[in-house]
Amino acid sequence: MRAERLVALLFTLYSKRSATIAELAKALDVSERTMHRDIAALRDAGVPLWTEPGRHGGVRLVDGWRTHLDGLTSREAVAMFAMGVPQALAELGLGTAMSAAHAKLFATLPPALRDQAQGMAQRFHLDAPGWFRQVDATEHLAAIARAVWEQRRIEITYGREAKTVRRILQPLGLVLKAGVWYLIAQVDGDVRTYRVARIDAVDETDQQFERPDFDLVAWWEQSSAEFEQSLRTVPVRIRLSPAGVRALPAVLDIAAVRALEQAGPPGDDGWTDVTVELEEPHIAAAQLIPLGAEVEIVAPDAVKAAFVSIVQRMADRHR
Repeated sequence: MRAERLVALLFTLYSKRSATIAELAKALDVSERTMHRDIAALRDAGVPLWTEPGRHGGVRLVDGWRTHLDGLTSREAVAMFAMGVPQALAELGLGTAMSAAHAKLFATLPPALRDQAQGMAQRFHLDAPGWFRQVDATEHLAAIARAVWEQRRIEITYGREAKTVRRILQPLGLVLKAGVWYLIAQVDGDVRTYRVARIDAVDETDQQFERPDFDLVAWWEQSSAEFEQSLRTVPVRIRLSPAGVRALPAVLDIAAVRALEQAGPPGDDGWTDVTVELEEPHIAAAQLIPLGAEVEIVAPDAVKAAFVSIVQRMADRHR
């Protein structure tokens, strides 16, 4: 990781031309003592820079030093600079690498594109986790990421249904879904998914494995679709007010979008008949409760009864 930090420092200096030790330490998230050591390391490597002591002094590259970034179009460079997933990269142990990439781009972009990149970064931001939910712990994520990259087996202790199990895995990839990290790994020839937050311990081994012909993106899309479909086994007929139609996608996500695409036009009263695939009756009822008075459950009777039961308990508590 230190090599990545030195590259980030080098290109940060190139973009700034001159900066204090404190400014550089803050930019790279290290102590000033570490920054002094890194400056010395760059000097030892032959980088042409000099330092100026005193209150307003700093570190500076010798005038005329240049670097070039080849192979990227202007739009690609701007898009890469503006791409912001710093927390995810930091959890994977790649935060310094992204800092280095940004510093290189910023140092080599012409002024007009540099302004455009900064403008884009100030206008678009990815915040994956949902509101009011605690982000999963990722204590072992960096170790798992190393094993994925280096194709080394790991032994994990995994919490499952009030008990823990030990598994020796061949880690194939990591997926970040709505702020939650999942490890995709091969176990005894089968590919399985593990929620990283439920991994209590990771023991790294020196045993390398040969990675199979495995497409992580395609596998995840198919696995997610199959899992989603396995949960939604109850067709529920509902009626929605205009407000309910607008609210349904926020309540049921992709299932609502599919259901609304297949629904007919609203009736004379403005309400729309919709059939949506949901889970077992008591879960289906709980999923529809956020729609409140904007939904009427038509069938099946088990879902209607569960919905009425929830509403009745709510009413009883507020008498």
